[in-house]
Amino acid sequence: MTAPLPLAGLKIVELGHYIAGPFATRLLADMGAEVIKIEAPEGDPVRGWGAKHEGHPVWFSIHGRNKLSVTLDLKSKEDRPKLLALLKRADALVENFRPGYLERLGIGPEALHAMNPRLVIARISGYGQDGPYREKPAFGAIGEAMGGLRHLTANPGQTDLPPPRCGVSISDDLAGMYAAMAVVSACWGRDRQGENGKGTVIDLDLVTSVFSLMEGMAPEYSLFGKVRQPAGAAILTAAPTNTYPCADGKWLCIAGNSDLIYRRLMAVIGRPDLGEDPRMATNGGRCAHAAELDEAIAVWTRTKTAKEAQDTLEEADVPCSRLYDIRDCAEDPHFRARGTIMEVEDPLIGKVLHPSAPFRFQGISPQEMVRWTGPEIGAHNDYVFKELLSAEEIA
Repeated sequence: MTAPLPLAGLKIVELGHYIAGPFATRLLADMGAEVIKIEAPEGDPVRGWGAKHEGHPVWFSIHGRNKLSVTLDLKSKEDRPKLLALLKRADALVENFRPGYLERLGIGPEALHAMNPRLVIARISGYGQDGPYREKPAFGAIGEAMGGLRHLTANPGQTDLPPPRCGVSISDDLAGMYAAMAVVSACWGRDRQGENGKGTVIDLDLVTSVFSLMEGMAPEYSLFGKVRQPAGAAILTAAPTNTYPCADGKWLCIAGNSDLIYRRLMAVIGRPDLGEDPRMATNGGRCAHAAELDEAIAVWTRTKTAKEAQDTLEEADVPCSRLYDIRDCAEDPHFRARGTIMEVEDPLIGKVLHPSAPFRFQGISPQEMVRWTGPEIGAHNDYVFKELLSAEEIA
């Protein structure tokens, strides 16, 4: 590695399971932080999710990468000194238990700050640490539902099928991203105050994380009583932008938003008349006639495979893309060239594809950011409790 990762030296303890907390710490670990993932002796439940290769969960290759895995029983008197020793040396703790769980264990923020005043504590939950819903259980799907996203994923007028989820745990991932950002910000703010800087408590929840993406819906509702409704694959404020059927049964997303791109698009599909139509001269006019434009474009896309249509439009500099599945991502030359997807060596499952970290730092390749893949349960017990910590620190 030709340059140090930016968070090298930052010490994080993860008391998380499933997705949100571990996703936050994976981002921090990818940026160089020392992340010690504390698992119950039976391991993070997510180790049981997804496919397995020779008994090893392949999801965890990514989920636990760049983390040190240790096992502790949080309720055990024998393990408590090890936990406290780790938290005493840490810069930050990331946890995603239900509110009140740490307090019931006797390691709530007040107790932790009495031991380590500089500790930043990020708490991720379904509904937040206060409010009337704080005690309710929640998973990612609930965050989507209550945060307003699931209402928008429906097709207009469709009532026989429920609005679909987006296909990944978007609520957890969003909360994890916000948590990683907040942890770095809190540590930076603490360190700006010098040795007397104090840690703080960060409160994040799945519902608010999703709701933060609702664009201008709150002011529109408060001023005009407007409730945004599902738009399907279209964008109501820009046209023509939609997803169109192709001859091979696949779909092509086309964004002909600007005036110039719109005219180029109409020329390609053999409808220059629409390109010069005064009704369509502005985006507002095109939005008013979006159904007519979508029908004309779909007539053309249905005569070509998705790749043929994409190649033709790209030659004309019209933004478009097939709807990629994971095979498309894995085989795409741009993904490969940028290292967006890359082959890594996992000691447990062999050569395997990983997504890169979503950020690039000058002088550091995406491959170099994966120092190791998700380890076995407790793989670093000896290293952490015998080398990183002394017997005196634990005692």
